[in-house]
Amino acid sequence: MDSIVQETLELWVAGGWLMIPLALLGGVIYFAIFELYLHMKKNSFYKVDPNELGHWIDVPADAKGDVAEMIEFTQKDIDGLDAARARFEELRVSHLPTLSRRLTFCNILVGAAPLTGLLGTVIGMLGTFFGLSVSSGGNTIDLVAGGISEALITTQTGLVLAIPAYVMITMVKKQIGELEQFFTRMEILTILKLEKTNLAA
Repeated sequence: MDSIVQETLELWVAGGWLMIPLALLGGVIYFAIFELYLHMKKNSFYKVDPNELGHWIDVPADAKGDVAEMIEFTQKDIDGLDAARARFEELRVSHLPTLSRRLTFCNILVGAAPLTGLLGTVIGMLGTFFGLSVSSGGNTIDLVAGGISEALITTQTGLVLAIPAYVMITMVKKQIGELEQFFTRMEILTILKLEKTNLAA
């Protein structure tokens, strides 16, 4: 365990001052993504069984949880199909734009990680060239090695931060897509119910 900590510290120092903003950026990235992921897990009403959803829309008294509130909102005092569609649009607006903005923010942060690592590459290579220009004798190898090491470590750190984050963002994006599908399915079933009611009347 001590050797791992020691190697990490050596790697951190070799990466130069840019490792500090990379560490801060990594903290913000994973906090934002985990918060969004946990929000979607906590509000997982959209994972309700389609058959059960159909039954709840036909018999709102049997509905449970957040879905029951949504069904009541989209069916209570509705006098036509246009009014029902307007209610569903309100429902979408109350959920989807906020999630999309948060997802966009996460994408921007993740995109910044490899670019920050690339900046470290440029800084490291500048250090290498500076070392070549001013050094003489045995110092040359040390200065060049230090510059190349800094260049590679920051690039690697940026990629290590970004790749798992992209995977998590894909998972969250899939969850948001499932939420959109849930609202569409719910709207279709509600409109079918209203059409049947109008025909029966």
